Amino acid sequence: MGLAMAKKFASLGSDIAICGRTEKKLQKAVQEISAAGGEVSTRYYVADVRDYDRVKEMVEQIISDFGKMTGLVNNAAGNFLSASEDLTPGGFKAVVDIVLHGSFNCTHVFGNYLIDEQKEGNILNMVTTYSESTGSAFVLPSACGKAGVLAMTRSLAYEWATYNIRLNAIAPGPFPTEGAWSRLVPDEDFEEKFLTKIPAKRYGNHEELANLATFLLSDMAPYITGECVVIDGGERLAAGQFNFIDRLAPRDKLKQFFREMHEKSK
Repeated sequence: MGLAMAKKFASLGSDIAICGRTEKKLQKAVQEISAAGGEVSTRYYVADVRDYDRVKEMVEQIISDFGKMTGLVNNAAGNFLSASEDLTPGGFKAVVDIVLHGSFNCTHVFGNYLIDEQKEGNILNMVTTYSESTGSAFVLPSACGKAGVLAMTRSLAYEWATYNIRLNAIAPGPFPTEGAWSRLVPDEDFEEKFLTKIPAKRYGNHEELANLATFLLSDMAPYITGECVVIDGGERLAAGQFNFIDRLAPRDKLKQFFREMHEKSK
């Protein structure tokens, strides 16, 4: 999803800096982003966002290379399925360190740069549909980490508004990616059942996510801050008390059943 967003930003004329831990993956990503962006400049930086000092070095290098930095997307994440009683402290820490500490490290360094230089800027954090009200079974570290990122987004949106720094979040539903899908959707049967949870009856398209991210970071949304925009085809709405009914029978049979119930109640 990070690659899709970067390619979209580049196609609209933005210079792009990306980071990650694996240089070969970064090199391949730069080639794809450059192809999408034409004349824009794209560079990569090998960095682990869990390392605050390395993040600080990286941001300083980005500013040196590009002359400025105006936007940040915190997209690094880690997740896996596990019964919570079987979690190890190391497994919990690994995900929370990437998701929450990594997002804080990048946000704190970039935010201080903007404040010190008296510059405006935008920060976009990727969270999940279970960040806010429900949490989620079997992905406890992710639920805790992403909830923290959402709280950080809203806290700093208020605190840093005085500096003209906007912070928003996107909560994607299922957007298939090779890495996440291999850990969270293990087989076709699981995937088919997963799809039944989505009223739109399809998974998200990466272009749709990239379009939303572009809008939130752009000068078309200067008065939006502290928001979490859900993009999930209606999946999170399944929490409605009677929403399960549409799984009991085809829609035409349900409508007939409702009509019969109404007639009996007269």
